[in-house]
Amino acid sequence: MTKYTSGIGRLGQDLETDRCKALNGIQLFSWCLCSLMPVITALQLETAHGGTSNGDELFPIREVARLTGINPVTLRAWERRYGLIQPVRTESGHRLYSRDDIETVHRILDWIERGVAVSKVGKILARGDGPDLSPRNVREDAEYHEWTQWQLQLQQAIGAFDDRQLDRLYGQIFAAYPTPVVFQDILMPLWHQLLRHQGRFGQASEWLFFDSFLRARTWQRLQLACASQAPRILLAVIAGECRELELLVAGVLMGGDELAVRVLSMGQPFDELTLICEKTRPQALVVFSNHSPTSELPRRLSRLALTLNCPLLLAGDASDLAEHYLAGSSIGCLGNEGRLMQRRLQQFLGGTLDT
Repeated sequence: MTKYTSGIGRLGQDLETDRCKALNGIQLFSWCLCSLMPVITALQLETAHGGTSNGDELFPIREVARLTGINPVTLRAWERRYGLIQPVRTESGHRLYSRDDIETVHRILDWIERGVAVSKVGKILARGDGPDLSPRNVREDAEYHEWTQWQLQLQQAIGAFDDRQLDRLYGQIFAAYPTPVVFQDILMPLWHQLLRHQGRFGQASEWLFFDSFLRARTWQRLQLACASQAPRILLAVIAGECRELELLVAGVLMGGDELAVRVLSMGQPFDELTLICEKTRPQALVVFSNHSPTSELPRRLSRLALTLNCPLLLAGDASDLAEHYLAGSSIGCLGNEGRLMQRRLQQFLGGTLDT
């Protein structure tokens, strides 16, 4: 009898121990939940009132610094001093950044790398900003989704270093869209994205693989166009002020059935452009730059224009930034958007574009 009584006693003790453990677990869970509620509430409030869309992932400043390579001090300065980014705040004052904020940081870096002062970047970013709920914009959102799907497939081929699959996708995209859309909305945004994100092992090789592929295909398109009997345009770059692919793509976007664009090599001396124009007699010479123009650039272009036997034009990001300084001169500004460059070039040669 004593044996059974002691067994029941031990069973009761075990049950009591398990009950205590369960209660402690519940108390611990309740404590954690109570501790997290202010943070959850803050995030919910800021999603509703801080301007971020539902489901938008938010990142603390340390993670943004890691993703972009910009230290927290600089990120705070861009916010306070220049208003370039506007992160939401938790109730305790911590900054939280959306994916749109991170993309804005990358765009700021692009302009700074091109020589634009950070104090002037805000005005550039503000061009064309603002929500647009028109039917046209809804249609563009659907098209953007399609372009994103193509980019995901391209990324998979790039990550596998599969040139055959990349070539197949390249052909399918060109069969589905006009040339300006292919380059400006699908290929070049992905190229820029891969160029910016090279922090992890293998990413630099992926960008080089994609860059080499696009340069070869773009050069091929230019060669085919130059084989036609269409009048020729010469396109030259200011040394060190763009990458080769950017120059080649500009040549493709400027050209068409009525104009063939011959791209001069990246190392072409600026001072010898007059000689080449004398020998080849093009319809026009286009100088390309994606950097912020120096105060010397308008004077250099004006001196060059006096020595040429053809019109002189400026294209690329520098064209938009220098347009004010070149107003009223003989030098035309083509901008950096594909259809706009081609249309302005044709208008200029037809005498209907006022410089």
